[in-house]
Amino acid sequence: MVEGKQKRKYLYEVDVLRLIFITGVLLNHTTTMIGQELATASWESGFLNMTHLSLHFTRMGFMFITGLVLFLQHYHKELHVWSFWKKRFLGVGIPYVSWCFLLLLGDTLQQNTWSGVGNFFADLVHLVTHGDDFYMYYIIVTMQLYVVFPLLVWLFKKFSNQHNLILGISFVFQIVLLFFIKYGLPHIDTSNWPFLFKSYGFNLLVYQFYFVLGAFASIHYEAFKGFIERKHRLIGWGTLILALGTLVEFYYNQHVLHLSLTKTLEIHQPYIFIYDLFIIGFVIWIGLQYAKYRENGLPQWLVKFVSIGAKVGFGMYLGQTVALTIMAGVLSALNIADIANFLLIPVIFIIIVLMDYYMSYFFYKIPPFGFLIGRPQWHVTNLWRKGKN
Repeated sequence: MVEGKQKRKYLYEVDVLRLIFITGVLLNHTTTMIGQELATASWESGFLNMTHLSLHFTRMGFMFITGLVLFLQHYHKELHVWSFWKKRFLGVGIPYVSWCFLLLLGDTLQQNTWSGVGNFFADLVHLVTHGDDFYMYYIIVTMQLYVVFPLLVWLFKKFSNQHNLILGISFVFQIVLLFFIKYGLPHIDTSNWPFLFKSYGFNLLVYQFYFVLGAFASIHYEAFKGFIERKHRLIGWGTLILALGTLVEFYYNQHVLHLSLTKTLEIHQPYIFIYDLFIIGFVIWIGLQYAKYRENGLPQWLVKFVSIGAKVGFGMYLGQTVALTIMAGVLSALNIADIANFLLIPVIFIIIVLMDYYMSYFFYKIPPFGFLIGRPQWHVTNLWRKGKN
């Protein structure tokens, strides 16, 4: 080992965070899918609408994890920018483009809307460049982060004694931006704005605090972890109270501000920002407990399930549309009553999670499908070397 270079400690708590956030995404989208099967005026549909805001933390959790992991990997060593960009854009870009192609092709064939190769590839180019279908927004935001990541590393290293100030400025900017989005933006004509500004859910700036918080947590990990451990009761009770408060937020949006249901359930709201911070903190505490007891006290099947889930979580995100579409088709064919759909939500959710999990695990284990989840079993450079021997 090179002198002064230490092996980075593996954070098992991050495995749990990955799995909780991806399953949370699936729960969010499962309830949305089931809601589309329910009669609009039914009490079951109304209940899902009222409680939906409480599920809107998983996207932000992913953003936090992305910032945390990137800084864990790159902050304490020299960052070679071009090498970083090449590795990251290929690592995310290949599975992203592959899934865009497969999902668009499947949707086109299912809807029987094939109108020629030219139109299909025009639609594919639009999907790849915009990410505005099949829940691909996260990839578009992540790629924007990769572009500015070297600048973010420079900022934290340049102002190494002012990280609290950086975090504070980021927090204030986030709050101000969310107030503007909720109360100011609806009164402005954005039809001629560039895509990333009028479709602000795809814009890195709307998520900037979660990346900055992830960076801060990574650099000061022991202190950050200690804070979560000390304040976990406050964080836990705060999470519960704020989760119940999303019902009040729903009522406020609907009956005071008279917002549409879409705007009511939007995640980019000041209240949801505060709720997200508490629940992400609580999920981190759960992860820390897992890391503490994984060697003693936890069943090995659970440890293995979490470990594999962390490896295939990116693939689960990309391939979730497959599991959701299959289950939606089953529910549509069964045509069961609203109350049955509602009561079956836990069962349907578990089936979707397991379907997505084991599909991604199949890709992880069976060559050459690993490229679909960002874990290729065969690398072009290695194949080239073998061919020369």
